[in-house]
Amino acid sequence: LRTPTISISTHDPATKTAKIHSAEPADFKAVDENLSMALSYTVSNPPSLTDDADVAAHKALVASGFSELVSKGGAVVRFVDFAPGYECVMHRTKSLDFGVLLEGSLLAILDSGEQKRMQRGDLFVQRATMHQWRNVGEGWARMLFVLLDSEEVVVGGEVLETKFM
Repeated sequence: LRTPTISISTHDPATKTAKIHSAEPADFKAVDENLSMALSYTVSNPPSLTDDADVAAHKALVASGFSELVSKGGAVVRFVDFAPGYECVMHRTKSLDFGVLLEGSLLAILDSGEQKRMQRGDLFVQRATMHQWRNVGEGWARMLFVLLDSEEVVVGGEVLETKFM
């Protein structure tokens, strides 16, 4: 798959017009031979955009070796590449996730057994539920995820925690 470019805008302090702050290739890190991720942007919520504070905070977080799926009190934007036939573990994060399938075909599998086949351009809104992804296409698949930290989720009187099976 093509390496995407992460372009970030800013404001020129003198003219107050918009300009490009930076444009850099996504930095993919292999989790294993079947899965790679590129942490593309992190931000607190609400973000502080004055004097590019959010950009500085993102760069500092990346430099610190941040590897969590969710950023406490913030948002994470991440590309995830799945090899053909790959199936990740069933998991849940304490977050509201927006997943857009950019390439390939994935199957979203819920712990209830329900499944939803996704095609390029489809959106899956993941609301702290147990799920996993399976690449059912012939080639690599790529998802773009935006994960927002959420308040505790309580179902049937039980607090649902982050979990990996």
